[in-house]
Amino acid sequence: MKEIEVVIKTVVEGLRSIAQGVEKIAEKLEESAPNKQPKAKRKIAAKSVRKTKAKATTKPKKTATAVDTVLAVINRSKKGVDSATLAKKTGFDKKKIANIVFKLRKLGKIKSVSKGLYTKA
Repeated sequence: MKEIEVVIKTVVEGLRSIAQGVEKIAEKLEESAPNKQPKAKRKIAAKSVRKTKAKATTKPKKTATAVDTVLAVINRSKKGVDSATLAKKTGFDKKKIANIVFKLRKLGKIKSVSKGLYTKA
């Protein structure tokens, strides 16, 4: 038991000396760094103000998603579109078409007229 206490005391003393060394290093860094930090903060603040102004004036453009593309093809069709036609017109593979059709049916945006034939809801 005494051996463990001696080992623990040794470890504690070692940790204290390491902590003192770290504190000295931190003090040195704080002494040398104050001149550089305020300038960097000023520049960052100025840039962020400019960026927010630019964002406020320009509107991001919406890009059509795969779901939007498939829904547009289905909405243009009067009689309905089958999966093969969707694949040809969009360029997506059959698995992607199946996933998109499933999602659109769940959302209620399209309905299935017959197996593999879809129209707008």
